Parts: sequence; structure tokens; C-alpha cells
Amino acid sequence: MHRKVKIALILFMFSLVGYLAGTFTYLFRFPDEIRLTEFTTHRLSVGLPLSATFQSETAAVAKVNETPVTDDLRLRLGRPLLIQTDSSGTAEMTIGAFGLPLRRVTLDVVPEVEIIPLGLAIGVRINTDGVMVLGTGSFAGFNGESHSPADGILQAGDLIISANGTEINSKEELSEYVMSSTGEIIFVVHRDGKDLKLTITPQLAYTDNVKRIGAWVRDSTKGIGTLTFFDPQTGMFGALGHGIMDVDTKKLMSVRTGVIMPSSVVGVKRGARGLPGELEGRVDTTEVLGQILANNSNGLYGTLEPEIEKEISNLQAMPIALRSQITEGEATILTSVNGSAVREFKITIESVNRFAADDTKGMVIRITDPDLLKITGGIVQGMSGSPILQNGRVVGAVTHVFVQDPAKGYGIFIESMVASGVYAAKMR
Repeated sequence: MHRKVKIALILFMFSLVGYLAGTFTYLFRFPDEIRLTEFTTHRLSVGLPLSATFQSETAAVAKVNETPVTDDLRLRLGRPLLIQTDSSGTAEMTIGAFGLPLRRVTLDVVPEVEIIPLGLAIGVRINTDGVMVLGTGSFAGFNGESHSPADGILQAGDLIISANGTEINSKEELSEYVMSSTGEIIFVVHRDGKDLKLTITPQLAYTDNVKRIGAWVRDSTKGIGTLTFFDPQTGMFGALGHGIMDVDTKKLMSVRTGVIMPSSVVGVKRGARGLPGELEGRVDTTEVLGQILANNSNGLYGTLEPEIEKEISNLQAMPIALRSQITEGEATILTSVNGSAVREFKITIESVNRFAADDTKGMVIRITDPDLLKITGGIVQGMSGSPILQNGRVVGAVTHVFVQDPAKGYGIFIESMVASGVYAAKMR
């Protein structure tokens, strides 16, 4: 009997440790702020035996389970909470266990935001802010020598900003400066958020008798995607739902200039298990729809040309859904899969991870529309940015496909995209 008690105690301790580890991991991922819209009901589900204490200076901010948030309203989090918001304001929620405060969260009640969902196929061209280094290598010099001047100095993903004080904006400018140099060059390089001064001495290449530093670089990229929305309040558009990464370095491309252009879908490579499909687009490079101002992890952001903005502003705006308002179940997407026409197709939101560490993977969605499955096989490259609609609201945008199940993929919360657009507007 004594041995059984010891075993039971050990199992209990392991269970307790596992519970505590899981609880603290969950709380670590829990956001510091939850945004809620005015005059709506939001569902907050934690599902852990924790408690929450609510405080607010103004009772009109919100009610939780029909009780006004005033002085030290305390509730259990084992069951979902219904938060009914009134006017704008803030409240504080303190999550605790065993009488100890573990996490403080601000509930920020904000006015409802309306945007115009689009789903238009677009062409994208970006010129980098500086010249991006893809890698370094060696080249043959005279007398059988091998030179690699940049090896161990430059790194893949570096942005070359200037050379001996001269601004560098293109591969051609970099090449011309190196070829005409008479000695060492002090480069200013942007790396991991810092500007570094790096010295490299070019060497003559045997093949063409031209000075080189032994680095592969890129200064632009292009592709197709989907224009997600236009925000009339900020005058900004949002597209793609994820940032444009350099294909070689896997790092976000820093934008110096960039444009979006009209695109017409002329063909579709259907997706299959293990083989992602793609939209084949014909981009009209003679017309510019808008200027790209920012490329961040949540997408592309910028301003539309005045005549395009005027045309789009006549379309119907829709309120956005915050992540607390999104539910599993039926939804639709707007996307272009034939020509430039935008169609609405049925999908299912299979799961919602409101505390996802990666904003671009906040929802798991599945294409259910027979027509779209027949055309594309599911989610394909070029559909990134297609807006997701549910219950009369814009809830997100398509971002990634599951390679082993092309009918399935990820979506980003529209809340995150709109916030990135607001930030980009302030920085312009």
C-alpha cells in the first residue's frame, strides 16, 4: 500500500508540474492588450482554472457576464466570458491563481473600423532600400590567385547603404563604384537593425580585368498577389497578408520604392498534395495603381493613385471583426482566379488561435467551394491577401497554403493588417 501511495504521489506531482508548465506557457503567450469594438458582445475563452479580476474607472466601458466592470469584479476563467462593450475606454483584467496575480491585460474598447474589401489581383514591384547581399564568393585573379574580398565581412541579408559616403541604390551603382575605386572602400551596411561600417578592398578579376568585391547582390523583386483592402480613414491599402521575403536570404525586403500594378489571371496551375499551385498573371506594367510605402511581416502597405482611390471609394465599406469576434464555421473569400473579375467563394474557418505568436497564422481555413476547388485545387500562390468575410464583417486574409493539403491554409487577422496600415500611415 505504501508503494502505491508513493506512485500515486509521484504521478500527482508530475501532473501538477505539467499543469503549471502549461499554464505559465499559455499566460506567457497571452497578449498585454485585447482590443474590443464599441457596443458589441465579445467572447473570451481561456479554459483554465484561473481567476480574473476586472477594474475600470468608468462602469460604462463594459459588462462581463451582465455585470458592470467597476470595482474588483472577480470571475472564474474555466468557462467563456461574455464581454459587452459600451462607449470607448479601457479596463484592466488581472489573471491570477492561488490568490497571486500572474498577468495584467488591458481591455481597450475602441470605435468600430470600416474598410473596403477588394480581392483584386495585382502585380508588385519593389526596389530595395540599398542593395541586398545574397552571399559572397571567390573569383580568379592574376598569377593564379583566388580572391574573396567580401568573405567573412558581408553576410547574406546585409543591406549596402553607401560606399565611402556615396549613397548606393542599385546594383549598377555598386558595380560602377567598385570598378572605379582606387583602394579600400568603407561600406555602411544595415544588419539586424544596426548600421555597421565595414572595410573591403576590391581586387582585379582575371576574366575581365575589372575590380570586384566577390558578392552577389539584388536590388529589386517582382511578383503577383492580391490587394486586400482600402482604409478610407487612413488612405492606405493593405495587400498580401504577409511580407515579401527575399527568396535567397529569407529576410524581409526593405522598401525604397515600389508600385502595385493591374494584373489579369490568364492561367492556373492547380495545387496538389506536395505540389503548391499558382496563379499565372499578366501584369500591365504601363499602369500604376498605387505606391508601396512599407513591407512588413503583415503585408504590403501604401497609397493608391488619386483616380484609383476615387473609384474604389465608391465601393461598399464593411466593418472589421476583431479576433475576439471571429468564430469557427462558414465564411467566404474574395479573390480573382479568371481575368480581373473578383468572385466570392465559400470556405470554412476550422480554428481560431487568438493568441498566435505569428499573426499570419491566426486562423486555419479550408476551401469548400466546389467551383474554386475545381479551378485551383485549393489555395495557390497569388491568392495571398484574398480578404476573408464572415457575418457581414472583414475578418482576415489568406496567407499560406498547407503543402500536404492544398485545400487548407492559414489566414491573418484583419485587425493586425489594419493596425500595420495605421502605423505605415503615421510613418509616411
